[in-house]
Amino acid sequence: MLGDLLDRIDKFLNEKNTVTDWLGKIEEKTGVQKKLILFGALAVIGVYLMFGYGASLLCNLIGFVYPAYVSIKAIESSTKEDDTIWLTYWVVYGVFNLAEFFSDIFLFWFPFYYIAKCVFLLWCMAPVSWNGSNVVYHRLVRPFFLEHQATLDKVVNDLSSKAKSAAENAGKEAAKMMMSHEKSQ
Repeated sequence: MLGDLLDRIDKFLNEKNTVTDWLGKIEEKTGVQKKLILFGALAVIGVYLMFGYGASLLCNLIGFVYPAYVSIKAIESSTKEDDTIWLTYWVVYGVFNLAEFFSDIFLFWFPFYYIAKCVFLLWCMAPVSWNGSNVVYHRLVRPFFLEHQATLDKVVNDLSSKAKSAAENAGKEAAKMMMSHEKSQ
C-alpha cells in the first residue's frame, strides 16, 4: 500500500503540470529533490493544521480552491462525466458543511480535527473511482434523497411559492413607497 502510494507520487512528480513545474524550479534553485520538497511542504501543512492559528481557514481553502478551479474547467468542457464528478463533490461538501455547522462546537476540540477534515476533503476530491464523494454520495446521500424525495419536493415547492409570494409583495410595497415618496416631493 505504501509502496503503491510512493509509486503514484513518483508518477505525479514526473508529469508536466503547474505543481511539478513549480517544484522543479525550487529544486533547481535549492538542489533539493522535488519529492523531499513535496514531503516537507506536506509536513509543514500537516503540523499547521494540527497546531496553527487559522487551521480552519486553511482546511476550507484546501477543500474549496482546487475543486472550484476544476469545476469551472468541467463546466467549460464538452463532456458530462467531469460535471457529474464535481457536482457529486459539491453535494457531499455541502452536506458535510451542514453537518459540521451543527457539530463544529464539539469537533474542533478534538486534537487532530482539522487534519482529519482536510484528509477527508482530499479523499473526496481524489481522482479515483472510490473517492470520498462517490462513496458518501452513493452510500448516504442518494439513499436518503431517494427515500425522502417526495417530502423534499413538497418542502422545496412550498418554500419556492412562499419566496415568490414574498418577493412579489416586497416589490409591490417598494413600488408603493416610491410612488408615495415621489408624490411628497
